[in-house]
Amino acid sequence: MSTIKRFEDLEIWQLSRVLCNDIYDIIENTNLNRNYKLSNQIDGSSGSIMDNIAEGFERNGNKEFSQFLSIAKASCGETRSQLYRVLDRKFISEEQFQKLKSQTENLSIKIYNLIDYLSKSEMKGSKYHNPNK
Repeated sequence: MSTIKRFEDLEIWQLSRVLCNDIYDIIENTNLNRNYKLSNQIDGSSGSIMDNIAEGFERNGNKEFSQFLSIAKASCGETRSQLYRVLDRKFISEEQFQKLKSQTENLSIKIYNLIDYLSKSEMKGSKYHNPNK
C-alpha cells in the first residue's frame, strides 16, 4: 500500500463523499425533504461515514484510525437500513434503491478491508514515527 498523505486521497473517503452527495440529491429532489426526521437521519448517517474516515485518518495512529473506520462502517450500515425505509415509504424507486444499496455494500467491504489491512500492518501510524532512528 502506498503512503497516503491526505484523507482526501483515500478511495473509501472519495466513495463515501459520492454516496453522501447521492443521498443529498434524493433528499433535495424527492418528497423525502418533507419527512424531516428521516431525511435528517440519512443525511447525518451518510455524512458520518466520510467524516469518521477523515477524523480517524487525522489521528495519525493505526489503532485510532481503525476505531473510526469501524464507526464509519457502522454508519454505512445505518445508511443502508435507512434506505429501506426511504424505499418502503416510496420516496425512491427500486432502481434507485438498488444503486444506493450497492454503493453502501461496496463501501462497507472496502472499509472492512482497510481495517483488516491496518490490523496486520507492522506500521503503527505517523505519530509513532521517530525521525531520530
